[in-house]
Amino acid sequence: MLKLSDEFIKGRKLESLVENQTSYTLNNAAMHVFETHEQADKVMLQFDQPVLASMIMGKKVMHLRDHQSFQFLPGESLILPAKEIMSIDFPEAEDKNPTKCLAMAISEEKINNVLRLMNENMPKDSGKEWSLMDYNFHFVNDSGIYQILQRLLFLFTENHASKDFFVDNMLRELIIRILQTNQQKIYTKETLSLTEDNRLSFIVKYIRSNIHEPLTIEELSKKACMSPSHFHRVFKSELRISPVEFIKNERIKLAVSLLQNPKRKIKDVYMECGFESRSYFNRVFKTKQHISPGEYQLKMQQYF
Repeated sequence: MLKLSDEFIKGRKLESLVENQTSYTLNNAAMHVFETHEQADKVMLQFDQPVLASMIMGKKVMHLRDHQSFQFLPGESLILPAKEIMSIDFPEAEDKNPTKCLAMAISEEKINNVLRLMNENMPKDSGKEWSLMDYNFHFVNDSGIYQILQRLLFLFTENHASKDFFVDNMLRELIIRILQTNQQKIYTKETLSLTEDNRLSFIVKYIRSNIHEPLTIEELSKKACMSPSHFHRVFKSELRISPVEFIKNERIKLAVSLLQNPKRKIKDVYMECGFESRSYFNRVFKTKQHISPGEYQLKMQQYF
């Protein structure tokens, strides 16, 4: 997982137990590290610029404007537009186990400059132009994005005369990698835009809350008051993904987060994520992440 340096921990001032903010500002971006040391609900937050938020430690429950709630875990990032109002719960934060989150606010001018560069030098095969990033895009970081974020944590806190130049180059790569990512979106626009009274909203919440349990289409369709075949059609029509694939994605998302801890045993991870066997877990993980769970865990240890 992302790591804060000892120098950062020693140098920052802990003035608040809820969303204590340590900030560093450069020409095209500002880096904020938020720490919460006690449980809290409905903490409001807003930025004037587009933001990449990345979880470092602990768990948040995010409530975005016009969107349903979702858990935000280590190993995940979230792209937010300027002026987005966030309401955040901290259900597990405590003094010995604080919640920590990185928020990278990037100027829209910088993003637009990178888009121009991409359209001039790396056009899409489809012929369409690159456009603004998919806001409210909640995804699992790949190793490349992890390395950039870790490097940015170092650069922003480094006392170097050229750090504005260094950070600009890293921001450009970060924006390009996010825009180019082809990995499966764990939280699609469709799932985030379900209204609270939508009958599938309850099912999505139920899946996420019970991901460690066996989940069947028969059980879920009963809860949605539909026949299994009708439930499958409605789910895929509204969320653009089948219920089985959605469940797999949720389980792999959780596994990716858990495997960043080198002390976690793979057997414990696959059981906690609701997989019935190690072999099936390995097969699904490799299909989604293009690497085995064991290799992924070793790779994360090498980086961090």
